[in-house]
Amino acid sequence: MTVSSHNPADPGDLVVRVETVGAAGAAAAVERARAAQPAWRAAGSAARSAALTHAAGAVEAHADELAALIVREVGKPLAEARGEVARTAAIWRYYAQAPYAPSGAAHEPAAGEGLLLTRRRPYGVAGLITPWNFPLAIPTWKAAPALAVGNTVVLKPAPEGTACALRLAELAGLPESVLTVVPGGAAEGGALVAAADVVSFTGSTAVGQAVVAAATGRGIPVQAEMGGLNAAVVLPDADLGQAAAHLAAAIAGYAGQKCTATSRVIAVGTAYEPLAEALVKALGATPAGDPGDPATVCGPVISEAALARLTGAIDSARAAGAEVLTGGARVDRPGWFVEPTLLAGVPAEHPLLAEEFFGPVAVLLPAADLDEAVALANGTRHSLATSVHTRDLDAALAAADRLDAGMIRVNAPSSGVDFHLPFGGTKSASHGAREQGQAVLDFFTASRTVTLLPAGAAR
Repeated sequence: MTVSSHNPADPGDLVVRVETVGAAGAAAAVERARAAQPAWRAAGSAARSAALTHAAGAVEAHADELAALIVREVGKPLAEARGEVARTAAIWRYYAQAPYAPSGAAHEPAAGEGLLLTRRRPYGVAGLITPWNFPLAIPTWKAAPALAVGNTVVLKPAPEGTACALRLAELAGLPESVLTVVPGGAAEGGALVAAADVVSFTGSTAVGQAVVAAATGRGIPVQAEMGGLNAAVVLPDADLGQAAAHLAAAIAGYAGQKCTATSRVIAVGTAYEPLAEALVKALGATPAGDPGDPATVCGPVISEAALARLTGAIDSARAAGAEVLTGGARVDRPGWFVEPTLLAGVPAEHPLLAEEFFGPVAVLLPAADLDEAVALANGTRHSLATSVHTRDLDAALAAADRLDAGMIRVNAPSSGVDFHLPFGGTKSASHGAREQGQAVLDFFTASRTVTLLPAGAAR
């Protein structure tokens, strides 16, 4: 069998087609990685740090090539693609320092002489399953920390991001079987989860829940990031022009194909009418267009199926009485493009208010006060990121304390991420330990307690 990816802005452009290895091949890749792991760990901190630093330099040296590949394979607008390449290099460089960090502590014994130590050690083989929307950055923010602490890695990318993953691994230039890419689909992913020693997943809720069930059934550590139905809360005292610009970026940027994108805009009190006007204007200034144009903000969605799902949801909401304030139609050009869309009056039971659709579509909702706004924002099982827009520090802090989301951004788009801080959500958005920063270094290692007693000491 083969796996292939096509340019979403030009579906006739085949980016890559490669043979899949099947479940047996994925399991064999894990065994090769397991055989390589002791030497990778024993190479020491300096060698692992140098290897990750080399990967960062290689990404930087091929920045233009990689940005063009991202644009072509997943339709990310060029400006964002360049940003992703820069972030990818920065993540490799950040985790290149991790091998030198303390991996435990010394403790005083409760009684008598002796020494108590805690140490952290890698599990062995990290099985990584990654999505297509950040085809370099997400594989890197999983692989780099896993490698830094001494694991080897087997990566199964989404089919739509295959070319990017293969090129990333090639440029990283790590020793044989230390970082292996296994192209494929469900069979390869299932085999990886069944064989690896620790698993990290990013993708849909349904698949993530299956990964969690399989990994926990084996008794191995697993983390899963499964998207978000993210809200933005806008209070009447906010700078509405700035808020609208931030919201438009979070709704339409990269065609809304980020797990931190805004899909529900909650306008509090008198903010509703002026915000609606400002947001319609801001979204109108971000039309869907050629992702290779440096001025483009909103490119295509990833596939024809994704386009059909989005336009179907818009049409069904309209049929149920919703008003399309702007957008709402497929763009008349080759590729899978839909206009950035804002709807109002969407019925409470409509799927747009309950499911992540992963596209440049948002629903505008009214709230009488902050209490109602918080209740609306929290009324989802996908609580990943929420933005709050206000000039009132007390209101911002009160909202941040009461919102369920794992990440709360004040006077900023919901779609921003700081890679050195913990990343994750609540409820069905995430499972297990946080990604990024120190949190993920802890996830990819197990703590061990060592007791040292003087010879002849009483036990």
